[in-house]
Amino acid sequence: MLTLGIETSCDETAVALVEDGRLVAQELASQVDVHAVFGGVVPEIASREHLRVLPVLFRTLMERTGKRPEELDTIAVARGPGLLGALLVGVSFAKTLSLSTGARLTGVNHLWAHLLAPSLERELVFPAVGLLVSGGHTHTYRVDSPVEFELLGRTLDDAAGEAFDKVAKLLNFPYPGGKKLDDLGKEAEPDTALFPKAYVDNNSLDFSFSGLKTAVANYVGKHPELVLERMETSALDKLDAGHRETLAGVCASFNWSVAETLRIKVERALDQVPDAKALVVAGGVAANSMIRGFMSDLARERGVELVLPGFSLCTDNAAMIAAAGDMLARRGMYHDLSLEAVPRGRTVPHDWIVK
Repeated sequence: MLTLGIETSCDETAVALVEDGRLVAQELASQVDVHAVFGGVVPEIASREHLRVLPVLFRTLMERTGKRPEELDTIAVARGPGLLGALLVGVSFAKTLSLSTGARLTGVNHLWAHLLAPSLERELVFPAVGLLVSGGHTHTYRVDSPVEFELLGRTLDDAAGEAFDKVAKLLNFPYPGGKKLDDLGKEAEPDTALFPKAYVDNNSLDFSFSGLKTAVANYVGKHPELVLERMETSALDKLDAGHRETLAGVCASFNWSVAETLRIKVERALDQVPDAKALVVAGGVAANSMIRGFMSDLARERGVELVLPGFSLCTDNAAMIAAAGDMLARRGMYHDLSLEAVPRGRTVPHDWIVK
């Protein structure tokens, strides 16, 4: 079975081919440079960029792999959650291809796809606890199969990735600042008392990072000397030793607060899923070094298998969409041309047509 995956949920445009569960090839275009001048993603610009590059990427993918559109069995597209305008570009493209080639159409939950991405590198075991940690969402799930996800904890306001982006912006780090914050934090030991753990003084599995973000904002407000003079990578490279050491300590301490919060919440999730065989950690922030370390330690302590995707599968990509679509198609789960895009803030419905 040959499945095309299409990803346009935010600021990455990507297409990929998966054949019988194996990744054949992927083409991806990043918009980082386009949005960097604004310090974040501008939805209208993102949509226009998807519209401009998606047909080119598709044509390049087919030529590079020697495949023809008529050979496609399934067209899988990220239907949400995400930026509505961006999603509509991908969904419209997918519907057009489905109508013209006769391939079946499958809408994919972008969040579930992140947690299924490691299937391209290894066999997944179930039941599992899934931690999705990205720019827009921080969720935990009980996962019983590729199509059975039970939401345990969800984002109430700022997601972990959003907190990283906003703290990096407070410090005037160049966009995207999350990785730069992580890299600089590796140079110092965290002060575990500097910032609070986020929304943990309760029994909830939900996440709220707005308080932590505010605590960092207040600290930076009292120490304006921490802020970079220019929002450029070179400004980080040229810091004097004292400034760099202090800033690294702040980054490490913030990083620790996020990682420790996630550890506490995931441990609670594991308590609710006592039969879990694995802990799956996915999403863009799953590339964070301290979070990966904390989750590795937790999985070892709880005696469950840790499943971490490779770095290329952490960020938004079409390979994970194609892989998830392939799993749905094998179960006879498709959509017709009434498939709708689902923006962030709305629940993606389970409205497959089962054949």
